[in-house]
Amino acid sequence: MGSHRPGVTNFVHVGLVVEDLDETVRFLALLGFDCGEPGVLSGAWIDRIIGLENVTVEVVMARAPDGSDMFEVVRFHSPSAGAHELGPAANRPGLRHVAFKVDDVRGLVDRAREAGWETVGEIVDFENTFLLCYVRGPEGLIVELAERLDGSTG
Repeated sequence: MGSHRPGVTNFVHVGLVVEDLDETVRFLALLGFDCGEPGVLSGAWIDRIIGLENVTVEVVMARAPDGSDMFEVVRFHSPSAGAHELGPAANRPGLRHVAFKVDDVRGLVDRAREAGWETVGEIVDFENTFLLCYVRGPEGLIVELAERLDGSTG
């Protein structure tokens, strides 16, 4: 067996800080996430974890259909950093996009457009294996949608 080395054991969630919680939840729900009811959290324990004082946050957990909590969507009531530049390019350093498998990229992109969101680029057929598309959600969030095409393996 060997000696145990501490390390990552599994994925938990991505923390997404937003100014407009309702709009972000609307976007994630449209993509197929099960978004829970918002809860308000505060206390010394949060202050100590994130290194800020007098923190009050409103939190919604967005769960993927496979049951995993994918997004912890957080709006800070205090302290507020204020809105910053929206819509950074896909090559801006930092956590820039999150990818998910979907069953119908074109149908989901149509629904997103009808709801007021746009793609970053085009829907692309990657080597007859995946249909891929980046959708720009609220506040600069980019979600990559990947539909595995029939006949491909893996």
